[in-house]
Amino acid sequence: MANSIQIEGLSAGYGAVRVLEAVSLCVNDGETVALLGANGNGKSTLMKCIMGMVRPSAGRISAVVDGVRHELAGMATEDIVDLGIVLVPEGRRLFPRLTVEENLMLGAYRRTARSAIERNLAFCFATFPILAERRSQLAGSMSGGEQQMLTLARALMTAPKILLIDEPSVGLAPILVIHTIDKIRELKDRYRLTVLMAEQNFHQAIRIADRGYVIVHGRIEYEGASRDELSNNELVHKLYLGM
Repeated sequence: MANSIQIEGLSAGYGAVRVLEAVSLCVNDGETVALLGANGNGKSTLMKCIMGMVRPSAGRISAVVDGVRHELAGMATEDIVDLGIVLVPEGRRLFPRLTVEENLMLGAYRRTARSAIERNLAFCFATFPILAERRSQLAGSMSGGEQQMLTLARALMTAPKILLIDEPSVGLAPILVIHTIDKIRELKDRYRLTVLMAEQNFHQAIRIADRGYVIVHGRIEYEGASRDELSNNELVHKLYLGM
C-alpha cells in the first residue's frame, strides 16, 4: 500500500512571527527526501505542522497511508501518530529516568503497534544490539550516540508507515553521525518506510536521500530531483560547500 505526504502552499508561524511561507513539497511512496537548511530556517516548524503540533495559517497537508488519503491539518497529534506517521524529534527527547526498555515500550502506544510489541521489540534489539545489552540501563546515562539509537528504535516500536526525522546528526561526533545516517537507510529499506529527513549536514544527508529540497528563511528555494542535482546546484554550493 502507498504511503506519501503532500504539502501545498503551507504558511505557519508563532504568533506574529511568520516562519514558513507558501511551502510546497512531496514525499512519494518509499522515498527518502532530505529537507536541507541551516538552523532557524523552518525545518522543525514544518515537521511540527505535519504532526499537528503547530497549526498552519494557510495551505494543505495531506498524507496517503496504506492507500487511503487523509487531510492532516486540524487533526490532533495523537490521531496523526495513530495513522502511522511518526516524528523522531531533534534532541532525542527521551525519558532519562526510565530504562531503555521502558522508553521503547512507551513507543508502542499506537493501537496497531500494541498487538506486535514482542515482534517490534525483537526487531529493535536485532537492529541495535547495544540496546539489548543495555535494556535495563537508564536512558539518561547513555552516550549521545546510544540515545540516538534508542530514539530511532522507539519510533520503530510504533510500527510507522511514514517516518519524519528532525536533525539526526545534532550533538553527535562525526563517526556517530555516519553510523546514524547508515542506520536510517537500513531501517528505511528493511521496513519499507517513507522518510522525510530534516538535516543541515548536507554531505551526510545526500548519502541516503533520493532527492531533496533546500529551505531558506521559511521558503523552498530549490528542489533537486536527484542527489546529483543537489550536489551540482549553485545555491547548494554557496550554502554548504563554500564555493
